Amino acid sequence: MTATLTAERPAPARPVSVSRGYRFELVKLVSQWRIRLLVLACWIVPAVFVAGVSAQSTLPSDTLFGRWMHATGWAGPLVVLGFAGTWALPLLTSVVAGDVFAAEDRLGTWRHLLVVVRSARRIFVAKALASLTVILLLVAGLAVSSAVGGLLAVGDQPLVGLDGRLLAPSDAAVRVLLAWIAVLAPTLALAGIGLLGSVTLGRSPMGLLLPAVVALAMQLAQMLPLPLGVRLALPGYAFIAWNGLFTSPEQVGPLLIGVAVSLAWAVTATVLAHVLFLRRDFTDQGYDGSGRRAVTAGVLPLAGLLAVSAAVIAPATGVSGSGIEQDKVQRSLATAFAHLYRMQTRQLHRPAVTEAQLRATAACDKGSDKVAARGPGNDWRCVVSWHLPGVEATGTAVYQLDVTSDGRFVADGDGPKEVNGYFLVRTPEGDAPNPLWQFDGNVELLPTSKG
Repeated sequence: MTATLTAERPAPARPVSVSRGYRFELVKLVSQWRIRLLVLACWIVPAVFVAGVSAQSTLPSDTLFGRWMHATGWAGPLVVLGFAGTWALPLLTSVVAGDVFAAEDRLGTWRHLLVVVRSARRIFVAKALASLTVILLLVAGLAVSSAVGGLLAVGDQPLVGLDGRLLAPSDAAVRVLLAWIAVLAPTLALAGIGLLGSVTLGRSPMGLLLPAVVALAMQLAQMLPLPLGVRLALPGYAFIAWNGLFTSPEQVGPLLIGVAVSLAWAVTATVLAHVLFLRRDFTDQGYDGSGRRAVTAGVLPLAGLLAVSAAVIAPATGVSGSGIEQDKVQRSLATAFAHLYRMQTRQLHRPAVTEAQLRATAACDKGSDKVAARGPGNDWRCVVSWHLPGVEATGTAVYQLDVTSDGRFVADGDGPKEVNGYFLVRTPEGDAPNPLWQFDGNVELLPTSKG
């Protein structure tokens, strides 16, 4: 009797799970010295910056909420948020998402990685999730560090909103948190663009710079006299639309549209990157990307998304032109003036007065009577009128307004000096400039029931 020995066949190798691949990619990212340096900087530098600026006699008053950094610790994280949306977040997404795939091309490790993981799809998911985790860690560091620095340096005082209304510390904290959460959407859009550039352009430096270049292009587009419907269709609009959270009632329409558009861009860019990644030829060790593929599979679909978004937003919102109209500017200025007048009254220990008693109104023109009073510009001139109880004469004050395309305006007092001139008033936090001298406001860009 003979025994027949049969060799057992080895079990087929299974692909590495997404969770293991994610941990591996996350360790690879965090082990890079530049990523560690960025994490350290995001969790330390904003606190030092806010605390240092708050201790200075000169404040960045040209920056939104910068003029209130002496008054409350909640102004600091908003100043940092404005800077982050313009420069920091686009650069951070470039370094993280724009290099997560290109690094394997430079090192020539794709074949080794595929042998270990055995699934291109799982490699993409793991790398995308790892880069997203690092980006969220960096954004959280900017928000937490700037808030801690402001609260330690100045304290938990009320914040003056963009309509002149005082926001309680708890209310200000919630709005600051919502503002930072809102900018996650455009940050994800830039991260998706970074993944797309890293996949399509390979070792080319343009893949690394693509999110920053796209963000710069969107900033320039916001400065051009484009219709509001087109600017709302750009994913970067949510970087500036958080201003509407600091009015009462909140002007959340542009912000919600900006967040939705940004998420649509994030999903579209990530899906395109995923499809192109699965179609790659990993046997080519000298892969330097494909400019033609980047245009046909990257630029054209995103340009189509922009066109479709603009075509949908304009009729859906009923917006036309810049959205900055004479009656909106007048209403916003009068509202902010009335709230700040009450603040000035308390600071100067005068008899209390309400907004209803003041009945503040504003009459504005732009340039001259021959120029239509609409659109952004620094040539707005307004006269604010109000009434005091028991006084027959009507009070008037002149303001020069610089209105930007996103609806923010800076009102500069032009007399009379005792009302909106420069002088110091004593507050519990120390001497501060007259609140009616210069102040920020926000114009509701979308059509409202009042206008």
